[in-house]
Amino acid sequence: MTDQAADSIPIPAQGKPKGPLVYRQSIFTRLTHWIWVVALFFLLLSGLQIWNAHPALYIGEQSGFAFDNTVFSIGAENSDQGVRGFTTIFGQKFDTTGVLGVSELRGRQNFVGFPGWATIPSSRDLATGRVVHFFFAWILVATLAVWLVASLANQHFWRDIVLKPRDIAGLPKDLAAHLALKFHHGRSYTPLQKLSYFVVLVILFPLIILTGLTMSPGMNAAWPWLLDVFGGRQTARTIHFGVMVLLVLFFVVHIAMVLLAGPFNELRSMITGYYRASPGTPPDVKEMSK
Repeated sequence: MTDQAADSIPIPAQGKPKGPLVYRQSIFTRLTHWIWVVALFFLLLSGLQIWNAHPALYIGEQSGFAFDNTVFSIGAENSDQGVRGFTTIFGQKFDTTGVLGVSELRGRQNFVGFPGWATIPSSRDLATGRVVHFFFAWILVATLAVWLVASLANQHFWRDIVLKPRDIAGLPKDLAAHLALKFHHGRSYTPLQKLSYFVVLVILFPLIILTGLTMSPGMNAAWPWLLDVFGGRQTARTIHFGVMVLLVLFFVVHIAMVLLAGPFNELRSMITGYYRASPGTPPDVKEMSK
């Protein structure tokens, strides 16, 4: 065969090299993750049902006609165009007809804060909403306790949640990489992931639990110091609502990152525990021994 003939033989293209499968998520991390998904879904929708009973938020210990401490409210009012829904944020009023204040339920106008499709139950039923909310609230508390004990025992909390000095120093670079949609699939979490999970698990989860307890008259009698910590039941209710909004925002960003980083790999990690790392990542020692 001549050199010219040899040069004409096509060389098969090689695909991108694959990194090793590493065991990234323990059984406790996976179980608690999916329980939280279900619990938070029902907590959000039943919480909006409860909130619709009085669709306004205040700062301070009291509320009522004699006070001017409303920071957020949803309602409906008559106008030249008919009944219109509105949302007021720090005194600024916005027309939200069709979504907030006035919406449609089964072909009829529904005068509630949040629409029926966003609440459990979909129609006005405060009693059922409270039962559902309290049930899943205790599921959230119990799951958080199990996760904390397991994470302390297997070092997951210290290794993957607590930020070290090197993580803090690496935050700007990691943030720039995420904004450029350049994801590194490693054995451990990136600094930005650690910061996100630390905020959710160590700050937002305890905060939403404690503010929820502060709104309970029974807990006010047992732990009156909660009222002092959060500045009264009305402020606690406002903080509770605000933390819920932050958790929803985290969920939206989290899902977006999963889709952008590779949903199959991310889901496999949270179902089987195994994660496809980037090329060059050392394989697990236990996998090498097989």
